Amino acid sequence: MTTGSATDLCYVTASEALALFKARKLSPVELTEAVIARSEAVNPKVNAYTYTFYDRALEQARRAEEKYGKTDGRLRPLEGIPCAIKDLHPVKGEITTWGSRVYEGVRSEFTAPTVQRLFNAGIIMHARTTTPEFAHTGHCHSPLWGATRNPWNTTFSSGGSSGGAGAAVAAGMTTLADGTDGGGSVRIPSSACGIFGVKPSFGRNPVGILETNLELILHFGPMTRSVEDARLMQNVMCGPWEGDITTLRPKLRIPELDRLGGVEGKKLAFSTDLGYFEIDTDVARNTRAAAGVFKSLGAQVDEIDLGWTMDVYDAWITHWQGLFASIAGQYLPRWQYQMDPYVRELLHAGMNHSHVRVKQTEFVRTQMYARLGKILKTYDYLICPTLAVPSVDAWHKCDDPDFSINGKPVDAMLQWCLTYPFNLVSQCPVATVPTGFAASGVPTGMQIVGRTYDDVSVFRASAAYESANPWRGTTPGI
Repeated sequence: MTTGSATDLCYVTASEALALFKARKLSPVELTEAVIARSEAVNPKVNAYTYTFYDRALEQARRAEEKYGKTDGRLRPLEGIPCAIKDLHPVKGEITTWGSRVYEGVRSEFTAPTVQRLFNAGIIMHARTTTPEFAHTGHCHSPLWGATRNPWNTTFSSGGSSGGAGAAVAAGMTTLADGTDGGGSVRIPSSACGIFGVKPSFGRNPVGILETNLELILHFGPMTRSVEDARLMQNVMCGPWEGDITTLRPKLRIPELDRLGGVEGKKLAFSTDLGYFEIDTDVARNTRAAAGVFKSLGAQVDEIDLGWTMDVYDAWITHWQGLFASIAGQYLPRWQYQMDPYVRELLHAGMNHSHVRVKQTEFVRTQMYARLGKILKTYDYLICPTLAVPSVDAWHKCDDPDFSINGKPVDAMLQWCLTYPFNLVSQCPVATVPTGFAASGVPTGMQIVGRTYDDVSVFRASAAYESANPWRGTTPGI
């Protein structure tokens, strides 16, 4: 039942693997063994994992293999597929550190609902993936786990906060991975690592990892090497959950991609900078080329001025600091001098915000959508770069006073990511697709922003783009 080389197996998509499993041309054991071997060879170079479960994964793969050998048809949607789970997402009985010494060695008492759904669908968790402390930013290093590196060029960061996930998928260390996205944490590493990632519409997937389920900027989403794999994951992860009042009814299933149609006749608004970002020249060039792909598919692409300003960044930073302090401010007295210094700064800033200042961020969000909503009434999509630079240094500092783009000073925290604005208008689904490579060898990406709650259309446009500009076949030489 062997197909291809071990390295080839590491880059098989989940949809391909499932078909091969059913045809008895590939075994879940063979795939899991290949992924584990690749992980053991590559992880010392990229540092994408916190904990691994290789022996248990192989046992689960053997049980999955037995199911494919039976004829009763009782196969789950992702039966036998390796999937790495972010070390921010609780798994009952397993250590979940959030990248912080606060939780070092602490075992979770429950499993996050989307993770449980993936387990119920048959995935095999062979590893947990790295995140910066408390998933606080777009790089991926922490005092507890060190730096996660970009598999295309290890000088650079994999992106964050789902940085281990992005690196693992890109490097063939896993078939699937999950991520969370509160300011771009699915899309940032997906762009930097050259894979596909989705921030679904807010409420599409339950969260269930915070003390509040009324937080409006946080999303769980899939990180994959193909649009079809993301569709498979999203159809498992989504749907109402009794523990989260914000989850949407009814459950939305993304149809098979070949039933969605293309983008011929669709209208796309194109913004290079959302009105206020400084954009690296390689990123700008690749994004314009990607916009041209949509034109070649028969879509109308018009460059527009979105008119957003730095008020958007201030609103996100303010909201993030307030949320962050609410989640982790209690740990300051005991742990602050064992934290990432910038995490400590974020927490102190959030603790000092007034209720009024945090509440006023809602005014900015309303103004943002007043502009975006008018554009999406005329256009089917907005497209723009995912990141303003391909990536940042592996040990990037959020308070670096010398950080710049095109020689112009830029706030180093997150003003190099065009992702966080769409967490402030979180009801809009957003995907990121690869657009090519920068001179550094690091991939670049483009966001596809849909109308509110129109997740299906974002998958349609992503699949159309992928069919015309496929990114598979080029893999990091690590």
